[in-house]
Amino acid sequence: MTTRRSPITTHVLDTALGRPAQGVGARLERQTADGGWAALAHGQTDRDGRIADLLEPEALELGTYRLVFDTGAYMRGTGRPVFYPYVSVVFQIEREGHYHVPLLLSPFGYSTYRGS
Repeated sequence: MTTRRSPITTHVLDTALGRPAQGVGARLERQTADGGWAALAHGQTDRDGRIADLLEPEALELGTYRLVFDTGAYMRGTGRPVFYPYVSVVFQIEREGHYHVPLLLSPFGYSTYRGS
């Protein structure tokens, strides 16, 4: 039996603590023709800071996507200040494949990149 993985995955690392960020909520959305956003999926990072099952493979369409991370709830849960209550990462999918969108997070900064 072959397991088909989600075409969009994410990983959140807490760079200030030097470990995966467990329990970060995230939602995946796709931009609609009128410029709005359609919710597709949501999840929460596991012990390793990953969400590996956001989207069924056949649900991937070309277009603009957005991952919105609930960083405020995560920071409050760790007893640290909240400067960015959420982080929104918008990215373009122009061909089929696997898209890994990591988030590196600290109380007063974040960065992202296309992972593998």
